Amino acid sequence: MVPTHLNADLLAKQILEGNRASLARAITLVESRKPEHRAIARDLLTQLLPYSGKAHRVGITGVPGVGKSTTIDQLGRNLTEAGKKVAVLAVDPSSTRTGGSILGDKTRMEQLCNDPNAFIRPSPSAGTLGGVAARTRETMFLCEAAGYDVILVETVGIGQSETTVADMVDFFLVLMLPGAGDELQGIKKGVLEIADMIAVNKADGDGWARARKAAAQYRAALHIMTPVSQNWTPPVMTVSGLANESLDKMWKKVVEHQEKLSASGELQEKRSGQQVRWMWSMLEDRMKSLLREKEEVTKLLEQVEKSVESGSLPASVAVEDVMSQLLASLKKD
Repeated sequence: MVPTHLNADLLAKQILEGNRASLARAITLVESRKPEHRAIARDLLTQLLPYSGKAHRVGITGVPGVGKSTTIDQLGRNLTEAGKKVAVLAVDPSSTRTGGSILGDKTRMEQLCNDPNAFIRPSPSAGTLGGVAARTRETMFLCEAAGYDVILVETVGIGQSETTVADMVDFFLVLMLPGAGDELQGIKKGVLEIADMIAVNKADGDGWARARKAAAQYRAALHIMTPVSQNWTPPVMTVSGLANESLDKMWKKVVEHQEKLSASGELQEKRSGQQVRWMWSMLEDRMKSLLREKEEVTKLLEQVEKSVESGSLPASVAVEDVMSQLLASLKKD
């Protein structure tokens, strides 16, 4: 018998009613790797899928020290004061050895954390590509079903997490530091190519003039790149998360972007493509899990891995042997 708190029908009802405790419980459920939890999570997500898709999905990245958490904290409070419900999915880097995670966003966003119209969920990445939590997409759907109008996905700002998050949101915001001289030299071209907006943060006090200069240089850099969308040219602006300067203008650009892409049909096309890529990503993840669930396959994997490492077995032959064993195990079942 399924425990009451893990009943998909009851959880779905409570989430649609906006119950925060049930939302947190459901997120833990979809993050679980236990087969029995996976089955309940699939049922839950299927029930709630029709109630998702109405929120602004915004990814936010930037190098450590750029002020992501401060900016998100203030932006989130601005939005809740305007009557919005805001969910922040803050993806923390996990230890690849222990799976441990910093999970410090609730302390860095202390004021937003205490806002009844905000929900903050720090999710350990558990070693997945680019530091992005494997279940962030499902978490996003659950939050939308719970009535959150804005979903902010904060990345760790390192590795390949930027491109992964950009492929699950509608709008991708890149925060930059003032003083672009040296930074512009080292910035990854790939990040600029996927940005829907660049905001130079800390444009206050002594940093204001440097921020304006940096913004001009970023505009020049974007000018020579082909925009991601034919319907949108990425703007560059200066903001201050700490002083709450121009964050309202920044959000207006997010809304304008959604309106333009919705009107052209590009937003729905973008989301549909993301769904298909997500399906393939999950399928690959499930196949990897299958390899480790079958005892005969696990034993063979240990053997062929040593053989490939020693050079006595070609990698291509090892793959064929493992796949043959997997298919044989599946036929037995």
